Amino acid sequence: MGRQTKPSRADIAIIGGSGLYNIDGLQRAKRVTVPTPFGSPSSAVLLGELDGVRIAFLSRHGQGHRFSPSEINYRANIYALKAIGVRRVISLSAVGSMKESVKPGDVVVPDQFIDLTKRRISTFFEGGVVAHVAFADPVCASLAAALLGAGLSVGATVHQGGTYVCMEGPQFSTKAESYLYRQWGVSVIGMTNLPEAKLAREAELCYATVALVTDYDCWHQTEKPVTVEAILATLCQNVEVAKRLLRAAVKSAASVTACPCQQALQHAIVTAPNAIPARLRRKLALLTERALPSVKGKR
Repeated sequence: MGRQTKPSRADIAIIGGSGLYNIDGLQRAKRVTVPTPFGSPSSAVLLGELDGVRIAFLSRHGQGHRFSPSEINYRANIYALKAIGVRRVISLSAVGSMKESVKPGDVVVPDQFIDLTKRRISTFFEGGVVAHVAFADPVCASLAAALLGAGLSVGATVHQGGTYVCMEGPQFSTKAESYLYRQWGVSVIGMTNLPEAKLAREAELCYATVALVTDYDCWHQTEKPVTVEAILATLCQNVEVAKRLLRAAVKSAASVTACPCQQALQHAIVTAPNAIPARLRRKLALLTERALPSVKGKR
């Protein structure tokens, strides 16, 4: 196997969800394949400059939308972005609304998550090393503020804060489930932001979501039940808004100063350093080089 060349670097990453598979206006663009110890990311990473800011774009579902929410290799995606120097991640996600006041076509910048996924690996730390990162505030407040400001600047109807409930999918909710989530007071429902947000926190990356509302799930009494056809029709309109929002957000996001997200592993790794197998220390070195002292672990 030939020697790997170090990929180009970027500070901000955009993870594109349903309907957003590229970024308009990207200059000096090139695709790079980023190997990871957790397997292959969903797609090659598209690197380039957007209005002078170096960004990376990763298609969450892969080119041609090949991976369902449960099949996405979230660990490889986040690790790959960390490997090319990314510190801030903007996630795009199509969602259903759980509130009358949040209408299809609107944008939500959530500040909380509820994780109802069942089949997904949600940590980098297992098999001989344990870490407990704080996750009370799962969204980077500074990055979320930048997204909110960008949305308002391009004339989008943006809702600040709210809870995103993440279901397993790929099926949509039953009415009983939808009514239950409404009782919880959540704002939107989606299938992809977890464990993505948890892994971003473990990787000490700032993370915030632009949730693009496509439908009312199935709770609404006067709207037709959610269908893929209806979602795609609204999504096409949302994506155009999202592209303008992202372009406006990139510069302000680039100016976000260091925040607690980027020190999330400080004191979070509870396994004694000399008890961590050397192979595992090597595997996780990219993630732990700041938080773990340089000691020799077991083989």
